[in-house]
Amino acid sequence: MAISFDFKELSERERYKLMIGTIIPRPIALVTTVDEHGRINAAPFSFFNCLSADPPILAIGVENNADMSFKDTGHNIRMTEVFTVNIVSFAIAEAMHVCGARYPRGVDELKEAGLTAMPGAKVASPWIAEAPAAFECRRHVTLELGRSRQIVMGEIVYAHYQDGVVDPERLHVDPAAVDAIARLGGDTCATIRDRFEMLTPKL
Repeated sequence: MAISFDFKELSERERYKLMIGTIIPRPIALVTTVDEHGRINAAPFSFFNCLSADPPILAIGVENNADMSFKDTGHNIRMTEVFTVNIVSFAIAEAMHVCGARYPRGVDELKEAGLTAMPGAKVASPWIAEAPAAFECRRHVTLELGRSRQIVMGEIVYAHYQDGVVDPERLHVDPAAVDAIARLGGDTCATIRDRFEMLTPKL
């Protein structure tokens, strides 16, 4: 027997709990930005994924503060029009978690987490040297979802990979070398170390 829910009858928190517990695993983006004064910010987002390859578009879901003011990432993207998505590997999982703390505006989370900021090639926001991969993005479009959340779509303009992650000739990315982690419900995360193949059916 199925258990069903009318989402119109649920609170925002109840909908959130059902969604994050069910839509799994979700990749984690450690997003780096700079503000209008050049100060670095880093924050993790699990409302994140790729949407298109032509043009190359990814998206992050950015929540506002409880008083509807912008958090640092939303503010910085609005001011600079750029951001960088760094993929979180198991090796930097704890550092990513440090970046998720609520520091006062202007605190450099990368320094607090012991991560290395590398200058962007095409955008002002840095990429993280310890991340297995990073995508420099220019804001493509922002969708306002009510007063509490934005969906920011970014066009990828440049990519960085650690040595051994991608074959530069075949452009094959080794998932074991990426060793990405994903968010599940609550505080639970997962690795992608268990894998199996499913070939595309041929009709």
